[in-house]
Amino acid sequence: MNFFIRSGLLILILAWAAGPARARDVIEPFYGQYLGETSGKCDPKAAPRNLDVIIRPYKRGFTVEWTTTIHKPSGKVKQANFSINFKTIGKNGLYRSAMRINAFGQEVPHDPLKGAPYIWGVLSGKVLTVHSLMIFANGDYEIQTYKRSLTPKGMDVVFSRIHNGERQKNLCASLKRMKSQVQSE
Repeated sequence: MNFFIRSGLLILILAWAAGPARARDVIEPFYGQYLGETSGKCDPKAAPRNLDVIIRPYKRGFTVEWTTTIHKPSGKVKQANFSINFKTIGKNGLYRSAMRINAFGQEVPHDPLKGAPYIWGVLSGKVLTVHSLMIFANGDYEIQTYKRSLTPKGMDVVFSRIHNGERQKNLCASLKRMKSQVQSE
């Protein structure tokens, strides 16, 4: 009887350990650096943007880093840098952001009711979608979605911002995969 209990525990431990490895294998094709710019096909009136995206391994998940450089019609240039860690939650293709450390030392998402974005990711085949939900003090909400699809040359990105159910922005870009090696954390 003791043998069966030990065997069962060993199987459970091996299955638990294999889950994160499978998640890493599925996200692995996205690892790399991608450079490109927005096109006018989604919103011809939007100011041009240069994009730099890096996706790398992170613990039991991945990190997405990106820089957006906006070229305003006035000639002004605005740059924004972001880096978000994601950890698998054990469900197929679903990841939560690891934005802060809770009281138990675990990396967890922000609380949108405290003014910070709640961010999660969904991996489905060759498409990695990242959603960000903001809830404002007046009760308004905004959802930003970044849909990153792998292509033979790199990645297509579609960005949308919806405020209180109305689409505010829709941008498209084609990014080229760079040859550089991406280091894991």
